[in-house]
Amino acid sequence: MKSMATYDLMEATRNTNEWLGATARAFASYPAWGMVPHPFFKVLSAWGRITERSFARMVIKPGWGITSIPGEDGRDAVVTVETALARPFGDLIHFHVQGRKPKPRKVLLVAPMSGHYATLLRSTVASLLPDCDVYVTDWHNARDIPVSAGKFDIEDYTLYLVEFMRHLGPQTNVIAVCQPAPLALAATAYLAEEEPKAQPRTLTLIGGPIDPDAAATDVTDFGRRITMGQLEQLAIQRVGFKYAGCGRLVYPGLLQLASFISMNADRHAQAFFDQVVRAAKGEASEHDAHNRF
Repeated sequence: MKSMATYDLMEATRNTNEWLGATARAFASYPAWGMVPHPFFKVLSAWGRITERSFARMVIKPGWGITSIPGEDGRDAVVTVETALARPFGDLIHFHVQGRKPKPRKVLLVAPMSGHYATLLRSTVASLLPDCDVYVTDWHNARDIPVSAGKFDIEDYTLYLVEFMRHLGPQTNVIAVCQPAPLALAATAYLAEEEPKAQPRTLTLIGGPIDPDAAATDVTDFGRRITMGQLEQLAIQRVGFKYAGCGRLVYPGLLQLASFISMNADRHAQAFFDQVVRAAKGEASEHDAHNRF
């Protein structure tokens, strides 16, 4: 119960900050303040907009935003996202280019699920689509999956990848980005042992911890200083009452984001301050680097 209360406390903190941002934005944007020639209200309004947006985005799954690509005939070809395989903890989705013949090169992008949505790979998908048939692992948010659906651990994750690879066939080119790199390697090795003819044609691992000691970082040093029991006590919580996955053990995305930001706290604090200044001056846009991040 303690960890569920902690999870709900983090969600309450997120809601409070979103509300504070919305309140500051609405208050400082009141037309009457236009008669007061002081930059305070513009800065307060900018701070409110940035704060509200930042904390609201934590619970919104971004869209892919890929609606068309240039066709071989010079015209735009419409792109639709289709579900090739549906599973409780993640789907295999296919970016179908309407009116185009199947490409000889088939690519499976294995997306991270640690605190991210698969849309993190949007630019990679967009760059591959003109030349490949692209499939992506679209992992679901664990907080929205009831406990009755069962567990989802390292073994289950690996077996999901094995099933996806089997479904796509041996001519598939697998690209794993960041966190799933060692699991994609394990899934490929499993197929090589159990069903060699089903293993993918190529396997590309990008930025994954295959050998953490090869390029030690602060995270590697942290891993040496702490035990698995301590890490579980610090990081693992039960989903709170607000979501369908109430009671499920998870490593909350908000906690992951806080850990990520803490590694470069000064840089992120400065970026937030600079974004508020730009917004107050009217120089910020919806699609600038800060908002994309």
